[in-house]
Amino acid sequence: MKQSPLAHLSSQLAELAANDLLRVPPPIQSPEHPSFCSNDYLGLASATHSDQIPAGAGASRLVTGDTLVHRKLEAALAGWLNVEAALLFSSGYATNLGVVSTLAEPGDLVVSDQLNHASIVDGCRLSRARIAVVPHCDVAAIDRVLSERTEARAWVVSESYFSMDADSPDLVALRESCTRNGAALIVDEAHALGLYGPDGRGICAERGVVPDVIVGTLGKSFGAMGGFVAGSRDLIAWLWNRCRSFVYSTGLSPRVAASALANFQTALGNPMLRGNALANAQRLRNALASCGITPLGFGPIVPWVIGSNSRAMAVSARLAQAGIVAKAIRPPTVPVGQARIRFTVSAKHSIQDIDYLAKAVATVC
Repeated sequence: MKQSPLAHLSSQLAELAANDLLRVPPPIQSPEHPSFCSNDYLGLASATHSDQIPAGAGASRLVTGDTLVHRKLEAALAGWLNVEAALLFSSGYATNLGVVSTLAEPGDLVVSDQLNHASIVDGCRLSRARIAVVPHCDVAAIDRVLSERTEARAWVVSESYFSMDADSPDLVALRESCTRNGAALIVDEAHALGLYGPDGRGICAERGVVPDVIVGTLGKSFGAMGGFVAGSRDLIAWLWNRCRSFVYSTGLSPRVAASALANFQTALGNPMLRGNALANAQRLRNALASCGITPLGFGPIVPWVIGSNSRAMAVSARLAQAGIVAKAIRPPTVPVGQARIRFTVSAKHSIQDIDYLAKAVATVC
């Protein structure tokens, strides 16, 4: 009898476990335990909306899945970002995957930051363009690759606020390099929208940078799920026609779109939320510094690099015993030897929550 084609999985899972890399479903979080690993930066994910909007779109939006609430949310996002149009996707992953793989084509060049999100990496691979991966936040390296290229068309892809290192590239220099070298700039603002810039429009807006393509999410500051891309009408029309992760997917749930729109309006109407989130983050950073810990970067993502997988897992477990939800982040999400606890802070955390976390960290560091 032939061996099952899945027989190798048990040994590979055992290998993951031996290297402290095995992921298993976590226990359901108790509501009385504060979570410091959610991307719900403005604390809006728990908002409830009493409406009678359908749960499902029923089909691709190119068929019968397009609804008024989709269009209202897209118009609101486009107006907020001062661009011509926007397009909703079922997830942030599907957005990056589809946008990059649709825009970049064989014969093009894509320049991608070494620490870009997996969705960007996979979009680059699917594009079948030549891919140049450059050192993290190294604008000089990007400029060099662009100036030496032989391809007529080039795309530069970067996050504005990196989710594992909590840092940001020199977006002004990046924009200048792209303009000088005739390249298009795609910026993923997933972790910055709602928090930075005028009216929370992101780090690009804060620095006066206008990307050719803006990617965002509804699952972080806006407390829902889904993603979107924003830019010119031609960009959105091309993606509507050719982006496989959009064309061949059931439209985003109208109920989710309505919740995202309501939370978006709440965020814009309550600027103190982003102020509270950033103030809470700074309070935690100061508290960790008093424990001798220097977190990476800035802002509401507060990465504490520990090193080994086993120690990061042990620290996470000890924090859990104290009632704190803070997960260990391990390879391949971060480089080997750089396992960490990635705290994320929101407007919903109280000063007492932050101080309790700091005291718990002091007992394990």
